[in-house]
Amino acid sequence: MTSVESHVAVVGAGPAGLMAAEMLAQGGVRVTVYDAMPSAGRKFLMAGRGGLNLTHSEQLADFLTRYREAMPHLRAAVETFPPDALRDWSAALGQLTFVGSSGRVFPKAFKASPLLRAWLRRLDAAGVRFAFRHRWIGWEGEGKLQFQTPDGTAAIAADATVLALGGASWPRLGSDGGWVDILAAKSIAVSKLRPANSGFTVAWSDVFRDRFEGQPLKGVALTIGAHTVRGEAMITRSGIEGGAIYALSAELREAVLGLGQARLTIALRPDLDAAALTTRLSGTRGKQSLANFLRKAAQVSPVGIGLMQEAAIASGRPLASFSPADLAQLINAIPVQLTGVAPIARAISTAGGIGLDELDEHFMLRGLPGTFAAGEMLDWEAPTGGYLLQASFATGAAAGRGVLRWLRR
Repeated sequence: MTSVESHVAVVGAGPAGLMAAEMLAQGGVRVTVYDAMPSAGRKFLMAGRGGLNLTHSEQLADFLTRYREAMPHLRAAVETFPPDALRDWSAALGQLTFVGSSGRVFPKAFKASPLLRAWLRRLDAAGVRFAFRHRWIGWEGEGKLQFQTPDGTAAIAADATVLALGGASWPRLGSDGGWVDILAAKSIAVSKLRPANSGFTVAWSDVFRDRFEGQPLKGVALTIGAHTVRGEAMITRSGIEGGAIYALSAELREAVLGLGQARLTIALRPDLDAAALTTRLSGTRGKQSLANFLRKAAQVSPVGIGLMQEAAIASGRPLASFSPADLAQLINAIPVQLTGVAPIARAISTAGGIGLDELDEHFMLRGLPGTFAAGEMLDWEAPTGGYLLQASFATGAAAGRGVLRWLRR
């Protein structure tokens, strides 16, 4: 069978699926992309609402470590389609990129919609077909793909298939994890889908919650166990979220799920040690309130002072009774008890998915020859900062190349 005679089905019209389709079209095969939603890239567009963070500019060796234990499985895909290649790809679609102050890479347009529109035009020009409102429900007896459509059940023959169905976060945008049982029934090992880059619940006092909901914590250091991250977080009505929390979400999640709670430590002034803070707080307070004194002497923000008050209440001691040394110690070691993980439907991404050992080096499922998988439905996770999209694009490209290799075997 030559490639031009082949028809490949790509199931899922997110970044991984669309990139697989692009690779396949470039290889000369007929491609149809199927998706349950009415249009492509629904979650991709949502990711770009606050600025589309395509990838990150840090050195590739450091970049790869962000994938943690999945790094050995993802290394070849990301090295073959690295951040620089993704930036060149975006530029070829007319969307030049820039590096932000944090090292994150964004399109100059900042939004996802111009990039997606240009991409879909190029895929259409390459002959890629789209079939929307087609929800994949498995295989029928003869091995054809089955889809639930507005006109009933449809059976589609394909010479190879790329599954790129995403995880289970933001299910209203199309990734609802409905594929898990389908693959498990085929004896494919699938780890339970869990929230990643998610918020956590905290039992704030009513006073703290009502006053500080929506307030940011800037320039803090967050610690759980041996893991510390500098950055920002946000107080929510039910707990805490934000970039620094997301960077620790794997450790925090596993602690909460395993022990029922996790102890997060917040340093409000991580660049000042206890001695320096004690010196600042040993001055005369005069008629100032304790809050004003902390704000002026140690530059602690109102929300930070609120956190100190929460910790003091939990300890059974009024904050006003703390000595300068005690206050200095607390400022950089505020304990916050996390009591739960935010629902997976509100998480930015998911952990868990198809076990990476189920795939060969070309992203084909060993137990289902001719069926490939890519993107967030695989069992890997990474923090926000461009790492999620980079791996989705890279594994989609790798799966597309894998299909071409398999068709030409």
